[in-house]
Amino acid sequence: MSARPKSIDEVLLEARAGLDRLAAQDLPSALANGDVLVDIRPAAQRAEEGEHPGALVIERNVLEWRADPTSDARIPEAVDHDVAWIILCSQGYTSSLAAAALQNLGLHRATDVIGGYEALVQAGLV
Repeated sequence: MSARPKSIDEVLLEARAGLDRLAAQDLPSALANGDVLVDIRPAAQRAEEGEHPGALVIERNVLEWRADPTSDARIPEAVDHDVAWIILCSQGYTSSLAAAALQNLGLHRATDVIGGYEALVQAGLV
C-alpha cells in the first residue's frame, strides 16, 4: 500500500522542521563566523532582483553535488560535513527544500534565510 501523497505545503513544513532558519538581520554575523552563503536562484532571477556580494552562486540543479564533501564535483568550500551552508532563494521556499536536501546528505548545519533575498532587501542588507 502506498503512502498518502503529500502536498507541497506539507513537504515544506517537514523540511523546515529540521532547519534552524536564519533571520535576515542575523546573516552578517553568520557570515563573519565563516558560514557559507549560497544563492541558488537562476541567473535570470538574480539579474532581475539583484545579488548578494558575499554569496557563492550555485544553481539549484547542482547544489547537492557541489556541497557534498564526498562528491567529485564538490567546490573547494565543501571541506567536510560541518560546513554551515546558508541557502538563499527569492522568498525562502525553495531554499528550505534545498537546505533539507543538504541535511539529508549529512550536512547537518545547512539552513536557509527566512524570507529569502526579498528579506535581505527589506532589511537593507543588499
